[in-house]
Amino acid sequence: MQIAIDGPASAGKSTVAKLVASKLNYVYCDTGAMYRVVTLMALRRGVAADDAESVTALLDDIDIEFVPSAEGQLVHMNGTDVTLAIRQEDVTNNVSSVSAIPAVRARLTKLQRDIAAKGNIVMDGRDIGTTVLPDAELKVFMVASVEERARRRFLDNQQKGIDVSQAVLEKEIAERDRKDSSRAVSPLKQAADAIKLDTTHLSIDEVVTKIIALYDERAAK
Repeated sequence: MQIAIDGPASAGKSTVAKLVASKLNYVYCDTGAMYRVVTLMALRRGVAADDAESVTALLDDIDIEFVPSAEGQLVHMNGTDVTLAIRQEDVTNNVSSVSAIPAVRARLTKLQRDIAAKGNIVMDGRDIGTTVLPDAELKVFMVASVEERARRRFLDNQQKGIDVSQAVLEKEIAERDRKDSSRAVSPLKQAADAIKLDTTHLSIDEVVTKIIALYDERAAK
């Protein structure tokens, strides 16, 4: 079965998707991390995130790999661990611009579909249910209030030693929502057959339990 989990920034998609994949013994593909790797490469090369031609030119120089480890899944760029680097604020604040570039989306969408074709998979992102895996058997659209998402990002940043106020994070998340929802190619939106799940007042375990229950319903059919 293919499971697509979509939603806005900091809705908890990646955390939940990893746990669902682990419980089902499925492959997990973090599509957001892939766009972040391209963004990191652009920043390190001094390329503006909205310079479509120059960012596209970087694609042939990037090899993205997900590597299992005792600490969890790591993300490698050209053989180097960039798991923490792609979560820094400079990448976070520029990834929407990079992900709006048609050539970048086309290249990564093909790669994501190739990964999904190999077997049972849980994939999270912004356009998985609408574009990448439109025939996925289970589609979930996770949402939460901007205030709650900023609170979660703030706590996560504290653990990583990133010092950004919750008020600033609220503004950044709201702006990213605007960019992701209004881009011309594969905008963030709920698939017609996706189940909307508001996680504002739910714990991670509660969200995972609900998705596993949805999975069981699909599997029973």
